[in-house]
Amino acid sequence: MIFLQATTGTGTGANYIMLLGTLGMVSLTLGIVFFVIFHQRKVTRFNMDLKKLEEDKQQALLNASIKFQEEERNRIAADLHDDVGPLLATARLYLNENIINQEPAAQLQSIFSAKQIIDDAIQLIRNISHSMMPPTLKNFGLESALSDLFQKINGSGNLNASVRFHDYRTRIKLEQELHIFRVVQELVNNIMKHSNAGFIHLTQNANATHSYFRLHHDGQGIIQTEFDRLNHTSGGLGLKNIASRVKVLNGRILFEIDPSHTYYKVTIEVPKESGV
Repeated sequence: MIFLQATTGTGTGANYIMLLGTLGMVSLTLGIVFFVIFHQRKVTRFNMDLKKLEEDKQQALLNASIKFQEEERNRIAADLHDDVGPLLATARLYLNENIINQEPAAQLQSIFSAKQIIDDAIQLIRNISHSMMPPTLKNFGLESALSDLFQKINGSGNLNASVRFHDYRTRIKLEQELHIFRVVQELVNNIMKHSNAGFIHLTQNANATHSYFRLHHDGQGIIQTEFDRLNHTSGGLGLKNIASRVKVLNGRILFEIDPSHTYYKVTIEVPKESGV
């Protein structure tokens, strides 16, 4: 009897310990489950926030591109209104209905004067169109257009400018060439305006997957963190346009300073699947 009671007491203690152990395991399991759920929600919320930031960034780039296009349209409209418009209005004065009442010699003089004015208007329109699509780029390709750009800069005598293409055997789509040309042109303009550089050198080379366009200069430049900061501020439309064009090319742009701090380097990386 005593043995039975002792056994019963021992069994009750063991059951109590097992119950506590089971409750502990259940609590631990529930804790792990709640932690996983909480962590998953946190990860999901983080991914959603990250996606929203990326969408906001894309929208900012789109807005910058649209703003740039609107400014280009306004510039073209102003050029047409201020330069071409008055010329055509003047030509119209020479060719009004009163010309039929003039003497033949006067008629010829009016027609000749109108022709000269119309020729000037045509030349102005050509200049405007060339500023949108450089004829060298359209007719001969990116290498020739950039070489022409740097030759003109070098000819000014204020800056030593040079270009060297190493691996550009086949022309890509004209639209893509234009994006690369405009990015390089904007970078060069910024260097000439703000860096006080003595030289600027452009090289092009490629590997199996990417083509690279690298600008080197010895003036005051920026590094990647500064570019990213300026690109996310309200100003810096030129930098936003650079970022927008590089994005269209599915490429990357990297701003660096040489370890010796003697020159800055800007690398434009474009994947081969973009056509380069």
